[in-house]
Amino acid sequence: MTTLLALTAAAPTTLMAKPKILIIEDERALVEPLAYSLSREGFEVLTAHDGGDGLRQAQVRLPDLIVLDLMLPVRGGLDVCKELRAGAQTRDIPIIMVTAKAEESDELVGFAVGADDYVTKPYRQKVLIERIKKELRRSAARDESPSEAVTECQGVTIDRHRHRALIGDEELILTPTEFRLLESLLRQSGRAFTRHELMDAAIGEDAIVLERTIDVHVKSLRKKMGDSADLIETVRGVGYRFREERAGSS
Repeated sequence: MTTLLALTAAAPTTLMAKPKILIIEDERALVEPLAYSLSREGFEVLTAHDGGDGLRQAQVRLPDLIVLDLMLPVRGGLDVCKELRAGAQTRDIPIIMVTAKAEESDELVGFAVGADDYVTKPYRQKVLIERIKKELRRSAARDESPSEAVTECQGVTIDRHRHRALIGDEELILTPTEFRLLESLLRQSGRAFTRHELMDAAIGEDAIVLERTIDVHVKSLRKKMGDSADLIETVRGVGYRFREERAGSS
């Protein structure tokens, strides 16, 4: 009886879903040790060795995070990233892009198509795993308490609890990084943020990225905001701010 009660009490913990990580990487020598380490950390690990299979698994299995190599057979990493960001069910999945390329242009292109973080090879496995955990914490935070989850200014609304951004009644289709960037600016409208502050808020304080990276995200965000793009103002020599609503304005 004691054994039966112990098993019954443990059942909910046993049945809890593990965070699901999809690794899309063609170098099997990198996949196997990373998958093993992630499994030991308590993650469920899915693997794919080409872009086509990786995209299919992402769309069917809906992982909690994707580690995506840039140079892949069948379909390249950039193409996979673009399609994931265009899909209603996959657009909010955090993506960490991994590549042997270290050119500035490659990193900027990776962020421009919707990657949330960017790691160059060779990388330290422990560092990558910590970056994975950080992105998952960001994602989980969106589903926490709804108090103060909604912020509105100048007709732009951010609902952190539902992870929605709207201009009027029209929903903006944003990447997770663009969403965090807009939220950071909107919640403190009128405040001038430096590029480093915005990188910390939207990308992560431990991420190794270029200052120009935030400019790429702002450019993409403004494009999606259409006629409201000028609400995000450039502060010369500093960074960016969301235009403050002035008293008496309509």
